[in-house]
Amino acid sequence: MSLHPLLHASVGHSLRPALALLLALTFAACGQAASAVPVATDHVDLPRSYRFAPETITVPVGTTVTWTNNDNFTHSVRLLDPEADPLMMKPGEQVTYVFERAGSFRYDCSLHPKDMTGSVLVEDSSG
Repeated sequence: MSLHPLLHASVGHSLRPALALLLALTFAACGQAASAVPVATDHVDLPRSYRFAPETITVPVGTTVTWTNNDNFTHSVRLLDPEADPLMMKPGEQVTYVFERAGSFRYDCSLHPKDMTGSVLVEDSSG
């Protein structure tokens, strides 16, 4: 069985970049979907990948959340709701914040806001 000459030529060359792009987008979408699920923890890691892990956490009112910068670059935690001054972290450093009321609190890295975003869902444990 012979392939059409145009198909045969494109299989080895022009389809490879398209296939690689398709696979990259598929894996990226899978990673984003998994990170949107809230995780019950009071620790957030900044691994060597310009992201917060986990991206969304859930804690009870009164919890102190700790972010640890395990990347090779300086990052920050900047609360957006309400807006606050960024808490800066050099590589190897930590910052903390006490969540004293229930609600959903979005944050980002003020130095890399397009790549690094997260949220803390604070639940009222009284009821």
